[in-house]
Amino acid sequence: MAASELYTKYARVWIPDPEEVWKSAELLKDYKPGDKVLQLRLEEGKDLEYCLDPKTKELPPLRNPDILVGENDLTALSYLHEPAVLHNLKVRFIDSKLIYTYCGIVLVAINPYEQLPIYGEDIINAYSGQNMGDMDPHIFAVAEEAYKQMARDERNQSIIVSGESGAGKTVSAKYAMRYFATVSGSASEANVEEKVLASNPIMESIGNAKTTRNDNSSRFGKYIEIGFDKRYRIIGANMRTYLLEKSRVVFQAEEERNYHIFYQLCASAALPEFKTLRLGNANYFHYTKQGGSPVIDGVNDAKEMVNTRQACTLLGISDSYQMGIFRVLAGILHLGNVEFASRDSDSCTIPPKHEPLSIFCDLMGVEYEEMAHWLCHRKLATATETYIKPISKLHAINARDALAKHIYANLFNWIVDHVNKALHATVKQHSFIGVLDIYGFETFEINSFEQFCINYANEKLQQQFNMHVFKLEQEEYMKEQIPWTLIDFYDNQPCINLIEAKMGILDLLDEECKMPKGSDDTWAQKLYNTHLNKCALFEKPRLSNKAFIIKHFADKVEYQCEGFLEKNKDTVYEEQIKVLKSSKFKLLPELFQDEEKVLSPTSATPSGRVPLSRTAVKPAKARPGQASKEHKKTVGHQFRNSLHLLMETLNATTPHYVRCIKPNDFKFPFTFDEKRAVQQLRACGVLETIRISAAGFPSRWTYQEFFSRYRVLMKQRDVLSDRKQTCKNVLEKLILDKDKYQFGKTKIFFRAGQVAYLEKIRADKLRAACIRIQKTIRGWLMRKKYVRMRKAAITIQRYVRGYQARCYAKFLRRTRAAITIQKFQRMYVVRKRYQCMRAATIALQALLRGYMARSKYQMMLREHKSIIIQKHVRGWLARVHYRRTLKAIVYLQCCYRRMMAKRELKKLKIEARSVERYKKLHIGLENKIMQLQRKIDEQNKEYKSLLEKLSNLEITYSTETEKLRSDVERLRMSEEEAKNAANRVLSLQEEIAKLRKELHQTQSEKKTIEEWADKYKHETEQLVSELKEQNTLLKTEKEELNRRIHDQAREITETMEKKLMEETKQLELDLNDERLRYQNLLNEFSRLEERYDDLKDEMNLMVNIPKPGHKRTDSTHSSNESEYTFSSEITEAEDLPVRMEQEPSEKKAPLDMSLFLKLQKRVTELEQEKQSLQDELDRKEEQALRAKAKEEERPPIRGAELEYESLKRQELESENKKLKNELNELQKALTETRSPEVTAPGAPAYRVLLDQLTSVSEELEVRKEEVLILRSQLVSQKEAIQPKNTMTDSTILLEDVQKMKDKGEIAQAYIGLKETNRLLESQLQSQKKSHENELESLRGEIQSLKEENNRQQQLLAQNLQLPPEARIEASLQHEITRLTNENLDLMEQLEKQDKTVRKLKKQLKVFAKKIGELEVGQMENISPGQIIDEPIRPVNIPRKEKDFQGMLEYKKEDEQKLVKNLILELKPRGVAVNLIPGLPAYILFMCVRHADYLNDDQKVRSLLTSTINGIKKVLKKRGDDFETVSFWLSNTCRFLHCLKQYSGEEGFMKHNTPRQNEHCLTNFDLAEYRQVLSDLAIQIYQQLVRVLENILQPMIVSGMLEHETIQGVSGVKPTGLRKRTSSIADEGTYTLDSIIRQLNSFHSVMCQHGMDPELIKQVVKQMFYIIGAVTLNNLLLRKDMCSWSKGMQIRYNVSQLEEWLRDKNLMNSGAKETLEPLIQAAQLLQVKKKTDEDAEAICSMCNALTTAQIVKVLNLYTPVNEFEERVLVSFIRTIQMRLRDRKDSPQLLMDAKHIFPVTFPFNPSSLALETIQIPASLGLGFISRV
Repeated sequence: MAASELYTKYARVWIPDPEEVWKSAELLKDYKPGDKVLQLRLEEGKDLEYCLDPKTKELPPLRNPDILVGENDLTALSYLHEPAVLHNLKVRFIDSKLIYTYCGIVLVAINPYEQLPIYGEDIINAYSGQNMGDMDPHIFAVAEEAYKQMARDERNQSIIVSGESGAGKTVSAKYAMRYFATVSGSASEANVEEKVLASNPIMESIGNAKTTRNDNSSRFGKYIEIGFDKRYRIIGANMRTYLLEKSRVVFQAEEERNYHIFYQLCASAALPEFKTLRLGNANYFHYTKQGGSPVIDGVNDAKEMVNTRQACTLLGISDSYQMGIFRVLAGILHLGNVEFASRDSDSCTIPPKHEPLSIFCDLMGVEYEEMAHWLCHRKLATATETYIKPISKLHAINARDALAKHIYANLFNWIVDHVNKALHATVKQHSFIGVLDIYGFETFEINSFEQFCINYANEKLQQQFNMHVFKLEQEEYMKEQIPWTLIDFYDNQPCINLIEAKMGILDLLDEECKMPKGSDDTWAQKLYNTHLNKCALFEKPRLSNKAFIIKHFADKVEYQCEGFLEKNKDTVYEEQIKVLKSSKFKLLPELFQDEEKVLSPTSATPSGRVPLSRTAVKPAKARPGQASKEHKKTVGHQFRNSLHLLMETLNATTPHYVRCIKPNDFKFPFTFDEKRAVQQLRACGVLETIRISAAGFPSRWTYQEFFSRYRVLMKQRDVLSDRKQTCKNVLEKLILDKDKYQFGKTKIFFRAGQVAYLEKIRADKLRAACIRIQKTIRGWLMRKKYVRMRKAAITIQRYVRGYQARCYAKFLRRTRAAITIQKFQRMYVVRKRYQCMRAATIALQALLRGYMARSKYQMMLREHKSIIIQKHVRGWLARVHYRRTLKAIVYLQCCYRRMMAKRELKKLKIEARSVERYKKLHIGLENKIMQLQRKIDEQNKEYKSLLEKLSNLEITYSTETEKLRSDVERLRMSEEEAKNAANRVLSLQEEIAKLRKELHQTQSEKKTIEEWADKYKHETEQLVSELKEQNTLLKTEKEELNRRIHDQAREITETMEKKLMEETKQLELDLNDERLRYQNLLNEFSRLEERYDDLKDEMNLMVNIPKPGHKRTDSTHSSNESEYTFSSEITEAEDLPVRMEQEPSEKKAPLDMSLFLKLQKRVTELEQEKQSLQDELDRKEEQALRAKAKEEERPPIRGAELEYESLKRQELESENKKLKNELNELQKALTETRSPEVTAPGAPAYRVLLDQLTSVSEELEVRKEEVLILRSQLVSQKEAIQPKNTMTDSTILLEDVQKMKDKGEIAQAYIGLKETNRLLESQLQSQKKSHENELESLRGEIQSLKEENNRQQQLLAQNLQLPPEARIEASLQHEITRLTNENLDLMEQLEKQDKTVRKLKKQLKVFAKKIGELEVGQMENISPGQIIDEPIRPVNIPRKEKDFQGMLEYKKEDEQKLVKNLILELKPRGVAVNLIPGLPAYILFMCVRHADYLNDDQKVRSLLTSTINGIKKVLKKRGDDFETVSFWLSNTCRFLHCLKQYSGEEGFMKHNTPRQNEHCLTNFDLAEYRQVLSDLAIQIYQQLVRVLENILQPMIVSGMLEHETIQGVSGVKPTGLRKRTSSIADEGTYTLDSIIRQLNSFHSVMCQHGMDPELIKQVVKQMFYIIGAVTLNNLLLRKDMCSWSKGMQIRYNVSQLEEWLRDKNLMNSGAKETLEPLIQAAQLLQVKKKTDEDAEAICSMCNALTTAQIVKVLNLYTPVNEFEERVLVSFIRTIQMRLRDRKDSPQLLMDAKHIFPVTFPFNPSSLALETIQIPASLGLGFISRV
């Protein structure tokens, strides 16, 4: 297709612009051949007519499609030209904040002038091992490619970093070296990589300075060769420097500084060690104040001085040498302050005792007069004589400056030599990577000799670059076997010839320097005569005869000839040098002693105002015989030689190019100046690379990716099974001009612009398809809308009509209701009126009738009351008359009776006087007296009764009297009331009249009151309503307050709960962190341990090399054994010197021994730290276990105690059976004979009963005596054990003490021994006291039992007096009760007594062997049941023998064989597949059980140590095999669980069967070994994770990101496939199915090995974390992966992983949560990213991503199709503003190497040990079952 056909309407082009360099415009109409003007519209909307060049008729360059903008590789652009490159760099730099971009083989780096978080350790790890084209452009990618090609191609590499001052060359080179130092490490313990990095601060301080363009500008070029050994680890480095700018020492332009080291010295002048230098402020010295800018913002010179000195120390420059360097530098500063006074025009002098010169001479150690003389004079030598000539003041100043520059250059050279010595490799260098940090092309207003040399060097580098690019292009064509023609590219060999060829510029300059009267003018004339009009690249300025112009590859440069000769000669007066050589200061002669051999000429600039003067510092050395000749070599000649040497070095390496671009001259962050950028792009060769690429076939596609991208342009019949043929057929139809493309072996090559044309056709096809889809969808939507509207209209009509009908019916109902209401209303009114009239009539009648009735009633009442009054008056009168009559009658009777009584009295007196009368009277008097007495008694009784009656009558009389009186009073009152009532009637009538009047008044008042009441009521109601409203408001307020209080309370509760949860989470995190730290320390410890083993093996090899026939005896204890054993064995550290003495290699021993001691010290420190962390971890875990411990009701019982209790229980049961049998016999004997004599004393039954009681009491006494004997034996045994304690065995302790070489260890051991003895003593004393107390209590119990026995006998004697049946039954009942109680009491007492016995028995068993040796001397073959000898035989309860006890017996000499067959040679894939899961662990534990059963301490320790060492060896040997690591992780955990399950601790015995409890360990507490095994399991787990990571790492990126799981969703962008050279061979692509198959394999292997389910969950969680972290990290570093379709692919892949978790029932393992950052990143790629609502949704959704990650994904988001939109910069700023308060890590990448802390939850086994069978395939026939 012709290029002109692409210039159609709406096509976008680039047009030149004076401000922006290039502007974008859009065609308003199609271009037709022959048109002279293009109708354009600029982006700001302005129309423009663009005139074409009438001569060339060249059309403006076309603009690339938007989807290609921001590409990683500039050569991937369809249109390759300057505006496309500039725009792509600008978009990446400004919008995406990406500073790196590929341009073919060149990495373009734009200085951001801002610190970016893209150089951390995580980024280095992410780029390590990756292909260059797979990741986003980065300096680390270039470094990784160089490192890989060095290892793969066995060829040295070089990285060429160039650019303007301030473009970031030094920083880029520094990061490249940091990358090599990080990924390779060093081959020795000398930390060479640290020294390589430490050289940077030194070189920056003495070689960098502040310029107007850069605060840290390198004023010299350097080439650093980093050396590597055969394993590609850094072993050393070497530095070569070029063109040091010496003139800066004596002159600085405005706003510039001298070298940093001078200002660092001035800033540190106050330090004590610098007092002798007599320094001051930088403004005091002439050489540091000329620029007027002594301080750099944000830089602390004093602090930088500290860093410089530290770097010097690290590189081996001693403090004395450092002070010597500072003396020389201070002397240079003081030399600059030396002033001259003119005598005349040709001579000058220095003032006497001039202070600056005096200080200079003191510091340099030279004579003041001699130096002052030669500063003002010079020596002229002729053929016959030598003259001393004074010089003028100007020449003296120039000579002084030349001397200062010469001293500084030699010092610089000396420091570089020492740095190289420090970096020199101690072993042979296998390969190297060179980093060239060199100045770029320079052009200023005034260009002199320095710019000429710089541009000459850049011409050479550009030539090398062009040749390399051309070579790569042609190699690519040849590789793909396509026809190619020679690409025409700019060859700058003519320019190089102009400079360096015979009779070239440098040759003429050297020739002119040899002329006695040579000058700049004569040299210029020679140049004009030689090259003007003869060389097209050489021109003469029109207005100058002292300048010339050279057409360089980048631009034309005009050079001023003034100063060329002087700078080329670079002379210094020899007499001044001789004075310095004679210095007493030893460093100064050292600087000049090899001056004649080392080619480092110095310069003296005649004019002090020339800003730049550079010289080669370290070229090659010459032969001594040619010293005088070589010394005369000019600067140009030396520079040319060193440049040729550099080019030879570069040509012998594979180059990698980094071009640094300075975006603006003001150091503004992320500000892009198009003009400055274009200048640098032209100067650094980037555009030349573009031009070379564009001249050929820049766009390249594989057939598969071309098919995937342009499948939409093919019809179904065009698709063949052969992708290559399909692509050929389609391309022949799409592009008719066959010259526009070529078919290679694996790729299709396109000319420039063809991919854009294909993209246009594809976009048109997709647009047409979109229009058709839109048409169909819109028609379907409109039809759906019409159907919905019609249905809605019908529904609305139905409802409206129904509504109208309902309204009419409602009207009819209302009419009818109104009539009914009217009827009832009228009826109500009439009835109301009638009822009112009727009520009024009835009321009048009632009032009238009531008045008449009341009148009649009053009359009747008056008549009745008058009658009553009359009745009472008449009665009173009658009673008064009656009383008077009665009183008179009574008076008369009294008078009469008195008279009669007096007469009788006289008669009686007369009779009494006669005696006879008395006699007569006394006859029968006695009887009468008696009768009278009786009568008197009766009368008295009657009298009493009468008195009572009388009193009662009086009481009744008084009451009646009172009643009558009250009646009389009432009658009187009623009479008075009647009188008053008569008077009152009249007054009442008068009052009625008054009341009627008052009634009328009251009615009128009532009306007014009612009106007022109504008004008041109305007001009150209003007030009440207002109060109610206020009340409701108050209620609402109250409710609101209550609600607020409730909400606040809820919020407070929630916050407290949140805080509690957060604190809990924080505690969990802290616990996990502690675990992680502890496990990391274990990992470090294992690494050091492996390193130690390797060093030991190497040492053994080195020892055995001199005498191959010598056989050395291996130590019986390895370092691992010494770590994990607890007896006093000699460790490797102690045994090593002994072995070393026996070995012949004495020369190597000191070196290996120092290294070994260093490692041992490190191991000791790690062990201490590990122990402290373990203690802290135990404390935190104890807090979590306390809650569980409280729930446990039963106290912990050890296994031996349970066994002892079961045996005791059996014995008590047998005793009970015996007692029952005896009771049955007694009952039988009593029931057989029921005669009374049976129960009598002396009867058989009575004797049997007494015998039984005595036997029981004797049995009790025997038991008590046994207990007493046991107590005494325990005390005596304890006293015997105390001096023979195993842990403090005196003999062993003496051996330990003899073996301890350190006094501190002996003191610690002695203190520990004393504390142990005190503890044992206190324990024994406390136990002795408790035993004595228990004995006293037992004696009291025995006495009480005797008393109880006597009481029972008395009770029995009483029972014998009862009837026979009752007596027998009662005695039996009493006996049964007594025996039962006694039995229970005995059992309780025995349990209490045996509690202490059980505890002590364990200790007795542990120490049984030692005790036996003391007492019997025959305890070597005694079983645990026979540990205690004859005196304590009663406590030895015989064991019941079983067929199989779950133990395995082996001989001591078979231990190594056991470890070898069961651990070292066991293959998980072979024999172990058919075994019971964890069988090796069960076998090892059963062997441990048997050793514990035998109480063989040494055997237990030896077996456990050998097991641990064996597992370590097999893992070291086959540690990269997943099955092996998984197998031994499972078995180690099972072994650990067995030690816990059968330890006898109750916390681990909850799920045991009784049989399993019998198998518990009885003699040894292996808790310490459990900790060792736990540590080993952690190390195995970490190794398993590393194996998993190594297996999964190559699959993750390919399977999760690159592979299209959903075919057709994500089309490949037209990147042109301009990938870098692949660093690894194609191993096939991995898919998601590959990852899932691998996960299935891992899971099945772990399940097959019987790994704990909780541990499997932790492994799966770690695997998923690795998958998520690696995928997300690569997503964040790959712009081509950040698209909408890729987000869908990722989410689908994650869903497949979640489905796998569901299938394996692992959803609760926490693995899904580890994928949350990846899921959110995929969602972020798919969500809408436009509005503020979208920003808010993103901020709330992406809570697992950091702010840096979110912003990075948004910056990297790239549309794959034209229909997708880019993320606006304003939207990203909105996201950043919303997330600015979020406190998260600034780290961009996830730590893919992070390992979660692992825990091993206790998982008891239900497998019975006695049921385990040992397969014959294991080869363990030497083991026997016990």
